[in-house]
Amino acid sequence: VQLQASGGGLVQAGGYLRLSCAASGRTFSWYSMGWFRQAPGKEREFVSGITWNNVNTYYTNSVKGRFTISRDNAKNTVYLQMHNLKPEDTAVYYCAAAAAPFDYGRWGSWGQGTLVTVSS
Repeated sequence: VQLQASGGGLVQAGGYLRLSCAASGRTFSWYSMGWFRQAPGKEREFVSGITWNNVNTYYTNSVKGRFTISRDNAKNTVYLQMHNLKPEDTAVYYCAAAAAPFDYGRWGSWGQGTLVTVSS
């Protein structure tokens, strides 16, 4: 599957951004989706995930209560709404698709990344 992430930018602390990831090439509704991020000098880390059936969502502790993942299967798109952004959220954000249909936790396809910069 091909993934195209967008929506990054520069925002002040406390601000809001919505990331989008458009998918093509497979039956989108069969695949769990996730968002990861990589800050300068750090390893890529999991941010949030959503199962193929929209039943379960997952978040890393540092974003719980601030970020919301959702998906629109009719538009083949997954979103990440980010509220109350903090400088430590600054990173390149990547979307990912599960390696297999009807599975969660193993990621097989990655988008190109979109940069989020949060100023203090």
